[in-house]
Amino acid sequence: MTESDWLTEGFESNRGRLRAVAYRMLGSLAEADDAVQEAWLRLSRSDASGVDNLGAWLTTIVARVCLNVLRARNTRREEPLDVHIPDLVISRADGTDPEEQALLADSVGLALHVVLETLTPAERLAFVLHDMFDLPFDEIAPIVGSSAANARQLASRARRRVRGVSPQASQRDIARQREVVDAFFAAAHRGDFDALVAVLDPGVVLRSDGGTANPEASMVLHGATAVATRTLRTAHRSALKRARVAGGCRTGVRCA
Repeated sequence: MTESDWLTEGFESNRGRLRAVAYRMLGSLAEADDAVQEAWLRLSRSDASGVDNLGAWLTTIVARVCLNVLRARNTRREEPLDVHIPDLVISRADGTDPEEQALLADSVGLALHVVLETLTPAERLAFVLHDMFDLPFDEIAPIVGSSAANARQLASRARRRVRGVSPQASQRDIARQREVVDAFFAAAHRGDFDALVAVLDPGVVLRSDGGTANPEASMVLHGATAVATRTLRTAHRSALKRARVAGGCRTGVRCA
C-alpha cells in the first residue's frame, strides 16, 4: 500500500467521527462538511510519515478549523442570531442511508445544541472535545492556546451551562416517539386545536429561523396555544411531513 493509499484509507475511516465533531462544534452540516474537507486538504499537503495517531491528528485539525469558524461568527453581527437555530439532522422516516443514520443515532438533541450556541468558542470546544469525545485536557489546551488547567476550567463553565440537558435524548423509546408524532400529525391534519394543544408540552418553544434570505420568517413562539395556532395555520397552507430529527422529542411534543 502506498502512502497516498494509507492516508486516504485512514481519512475515510475517520470521516464519520470528524463530521460528528465538526457538527457538534458548529451546529451546521454544511460548515461541518467544509471543516472535514479542509482537514483532508491539510492532510494531503502534509508529510504525515511522523504522525503516530492519524485520528487524533485529524481531530485536532478539524477542531482548530471549527474554532476559527466560531470566532469569525462572533465578529459578524449582521446575521439574525437572535432566533438562529442549529441545522437539524433529518432523514425520511424510512431512510436507509448508513452515514445519515449513524449521524442521527449519535447526534445530540436540538435543546443541547441551542445551549451550545450560547457558549464562547473556547468553552464550546473544550466541552465538546472532552465531554463528548473524551479528549484529555492536555491535548485540548494547545488548540485553544491555553494551559490544561485553563482548558479544564473552560469545560467546567460550559458544563454548568448545559447541566440538565441530556445528550442521550435520542436513545428514548423510538416506538413511543412515533406514536406521539402520529398523534400530533393527526390532530394537525384534522384541524383539532384542543387535541393539538394536548399533545404539545405546555412549555414548548417554536423557533423559526428564516436566515438572511427570509428574515421575516424568523420568530420565537412560547406555549402550546401559540404553537398549536401556528401549526394549524401552516398545515392549511402546506403539507406537513414526518422526519427523524436529532434529539427526538426535544422538538416539543410530549414523550412520556
